[in-house]
Amino acid sequence: MAIVMSPRKPLRALAMSAVLPGFGQLYNGEVNKAIWLYLCFLLLTGPGVAVIALRLPPGLTMPVLVLGVLAALGLWIWGVADSWRGAKARADHIPAPWQLSGVYALVLLTGGFGGLHGTIEYIRAHEVESFDIAGTSMEPALLQHDLVFAGKRYNCRGCKAVHRGDIAIFTYPNDRTLIYVKRIVGLPGDRIDIRGTEVLVNGKSLTVGEGLEGDAGRTWQIRRAPGSNTALSVTVPAGQVFVLGDNRGNSVDSRQFGPVPLDDVVGNVRQIWGSYGDGGVRWGRLGMVPR
Repeated sequence: MAIVMSPRKPLRALAMSAVLPGFGQLYNGEVNKAIWLYLCFLLLTGPGVAVIALRLPPGLTMPVLVLGVLAALGLWIWGVADSWRGAKARADHIPAPWQLSGVYALVLLTGGFGGLHGTIEYIRAHEVESFDIAGTSMEPALLQHDLVFAGKRYNCRGCKAVHRGDIAIFTYPNDRTLIYVKRIVGLPGDRIDIRGTEVLVNGKSLTVGEGLEGDAGRTWQIRRAPGSNTALSVTVPAGQVFVLGDNRGNSVDSRQFGPVPLDDVVGNVRQIWGSYGDGGVRWGRLGMVPR
């Protein structure tokens, strides 16, 4: 019985590796290398880097994620070059029984659209997600078109608990297709009293200075609404939080739509990774940790 040789085509191996890390190595018959290359790439672009970043101080979120992306890019480029070299060295390659077009198509669908897409969606839902701040309600902490990383390991079992002063990402109660960002000032059971521009929690004013509010050692800047005659008294129901925008004269918040269910609080802002305005990129804001 004649043995059929099937020399590997370098361009095909290169193209397959460019589409999916490890795919070219699989075409070359290097199954073990293909699996490890794919898994390492998946780890660098996904859960591994995100898990590390979210357990470090907020200021390190962007650097760690950027390093992970650069490492993944480097691994991808190495894999493309390695598949080219491997194909050129296999002029006498004998295809294995599984090296069929149908198998390659299945690997591409499960590894590319399943593995990579599924990993990205998992990260966005449970680890970290990027948001573009659309309005001015959180100025000066967050400016319009700040690009922020929000940690999703927040307000869940085994995750970071909700605290007064956190900048939270939540589902807007009156339109669940919208995501809002505000500061949490009232926790379940708190008594909130608003008298003009002053906010009191359980009878204690949050005001700690001119244009400053704070609680438990944390402080944040606010912009008061001049001439405000707001008067509001409410006890935050169990399982809910009271949120306010820092730019009090230009914010739709719990003063209008009431407390927000904790189940709808999905993340907290950790770091600004980009920012742009009419004048272009606001370089000075990159890497800032909003207070």
